[in-house]
Amino acid sequence: MKRFIKPNWKKNIINISATLAEFLGVPNKNATLPKLKNELKKNYKNVVFICFDGLGINPIKKNLSKDDFLVKNIKQTLTSTFPSTTTNATTSLLNNCYPLEHGWCGWSMNFEYVNKNIDIFLNRDSWTGEIVEINKTPLSKLDYYFDSAKTDYKINTVFPDYVWVKNKTNNNVYTKEEKFFEILKIICNKKGKQFVYAYYSDPDHTMHECGVSSNEAKKSIEFISNSMKELANKTKDTLFIITADHGQVDITGHVELYKDKKMYDMLKIYPFLDSRSVAFSVKDDKKDEFKKYFKSKYKKDFKLFETKKLIKKGIFGSAGDKEHLLGDYIAIGTYTNKQAVLTPKSTKFKGHHTSLTDEMLVPLIIIKN
Repeated sequence: MKRFIKPNWKKNIINISATLAEFLGVPNKNATLPKLKNELKKNYKNVVFICFDGLGINPIKKNLSKDDFLVKNIKQTLTSTFPSTTTNATTSLLNNCYPLEHGWCGWSMNFEYVNKNIDIFLNRDSWTGEIVEINKTPLSKLDYYFDSAKTDYKINTVFPDYVWVKNKTNNNVYTKEEKFFEILKIICNKKGKQFVYAYYSDPDHTMHECGVSSNEAKKSIEFISNSMKELANKTKDTLFIITADHGQVDITGHVELYKDKKMYDMLKIYPFLDSRSVAFSVKDDKKDEFKKYFKSKYKKDFKLFETKKLIKKGIFGSAGDKEHLLGDYIAIGTYTNKQAVLTPKSTKFKGHHTSLTDEMLVPLIIIKN
């Protein structure tokens, strides 16, 4: 059986943020990446960081050839955070913090004071889909590391309209894919030094709907590679730093946990976190029974761990105090690549992530001109 790919906190996406934080004069406590650090010493006019959602090593291998522009510029393979999901990984990228520090660890988090699981990016009840009015929350919006930059670079962000930003003056919103690359070109051609933090929501969305190996995913990833080549050719004295928040794998089937009434009766609340990293809060007198039952029924597709042991191993980072948000147990999807379905309203994806399998590996791409 293939081994899980665990976060390497010295070769991780958070180390990109740590390196850029130091470059921008921001206090940093995390390890930096020597290859990127050396490149940043060359005093480029423009430094552009881009996160392409879902563009991990697995999707790249399945959809690009060795001669494609992005592939030729991969300098290093890094790991994502765990869970390898957008809520967790992008928060670590933006804040230069470990998952255990920021707590935005999964799509659905348990808010004990209202006895609900909430989709934290949408503020929706994870079971009903209804909007939840949140008066207090165990999760806070942290300042992005570049918001406190002490540098002669002007700070710019490029985000879709649904991404929260504190400094709206420096933010550039795009609604169409082509506009994303056009905005980057305009910023890079401005006078003076420009730093850009940019996020692009594909190929993640396409792969969820169609699968990693689909023609649609191939077109999306080829579009990104070709658009980056064109952008690099239209800018001067610019360093492009590219990564993904996570990769994806093709889903082979769905495990409908919400139909298992016997197991759900052992829980304080239905499962949460994410569908290939499933967190369980178990009734105190049912923990032994739960472990035996889960392992006997689901061990082929999910490996069950005590949450406190994962924390002790550093899976969520080496610092932080948000362990109380992660439940008693976490079931991690194996290389059978199945997706758990936690509620009747949960989406059944064709491509997904959040586990410790091939979706954990992402590229560090450096393009210089």
